[in-house]
Amino acid sequence: MSYIPVSRRTIRRHRESERSTRRLVFALSVAAVVAWLLSVASSTMVHVDGPAESIDLVVHDLFLVVAFGAIILVDWHGFLWLIGRRDLAEIIRLDGAATPLIWGGLVGLLATGVFLGPHLGNPLTEVKLAAILVLSLNGILLIPLMRRLARLPVKAAFTDLSAGQRVHLVSCLMISQLCWWTAIIIGFINAAS
Repeated sequence: MSYIPVSRRTIRRHRESERSTRRLVFALSVAAVVAWLLSVASSTMVHVDGPAESIDLVVHDLFLVVAFGAIILVDWHGFLWLIGRRDLAEIIRLDGAATPLIWGGLVGLLATGVFLGPHLGNPLTEVKLAAILVLSLNGILLIPLMRRLARLPVKAAFTDLSAGQRVHLVSCLMISQLCWWTAIIIGFINAAS
């Protein structure tokens, strides 16, 4: 173990950065829950028929494709980094490029979902809506880890992470995929019935 002298100013900046990240995660988590609640509550008050409903469904599906496609791409490249086939710098860069697509897609799903008239008494619909909320919170909880990863050397490997960071990363990856596939499969089941 080596000793690297660090100034008090550097330590203070790091602590402030960690605190600001925690505040950001808390604020975004509250915003995500509020947006989700508004979307679900609004869906009980709004009813759309005819061509407007068809257009909303198409737009909703487009937002799904954008968000899910971006998540699949980031998760896939993350997996390739995990097994040593990609550099960390590539993953950080791809995550930065895909983040607006992911969050824009989720916001679009919440906005267009208001007009779909979901059957909130249906247990499958409740599971789907819960999966979307968990997915949003999961993405927000990745922010501190992604910030830490961005500070690592560009050639850092998955094995260079602490055990806690590896568990955090793999569990978030699994939750992400589980929630997306759950929401998509239930969406298809609900559409077919």
